[in-house]
Amino acid sequence: MDLGDAEQNKHEIIDIPPTTQPPPPPPKIKLPEIVEISNEELIMDDIDLNLDIEMHQDTRIDDVEFNDDLDAEAPEEEEADKIFMIVEQDAEPEGGIKAFYAYVANQLQDNYPRAALRMNIEGIVYLQFVIEKDGTITQVEAVKGIGGGCDELAIEVLESSPKWEPARQRGVAVRSRKVIPIRFMLANN
Repeated sequence: MDLGDAEQNKHEIIDIPPTTQPPPPPPKIKLPEIVEISNEELIMDDIDLNLDIEMHQDTRIDDVEFNDDLDAEAPEEEEADKIFMIVEQDAEPEGGIKAFYAYVANQLQDNYPRAALRMNIEGIVYLQFVIEKDGTITQVEAVKGIGGGCDELAIEVLESSPKWEPARQRGVAVRSRKVIPIRFMLANN
């Protein structure tokens, strides 16, 4: 073997110094443009005042009349019939929310819809309803349902539920709207 050719293939390793680049200059900050608006613009509108007395600089007021009749300015009954979404004291079922959901669970367990059983339908039905001033439940509707007869059963159970304590606004019973979830779950066999 001839080693004379091996020296010709020799490469020199050159040290390359690391290059450093200066950081880019910061972006130029553009100052906001100041727009001056003159306040010299006057609004000249004729204001018609209809006063039944004549006042001068020398006029002196001796008697001041106050209207103490508070019943005249009381809100009308029409506002009391309004349905409230947010109230000071929320409506709740008689016996408490736990007793209400125990009643609902008992009703659903005994009457689970056959179509929902056949199709293995589970989920949550959201019911919206109005609690009247006397605690009765009206205007029940499923705002989000799961089908299979579950929506109709949830509405039926809520309509036949015991009365609620009505919501109160300023200490007075008012109509209120509420949305509650009712969960349908199949029993694991």
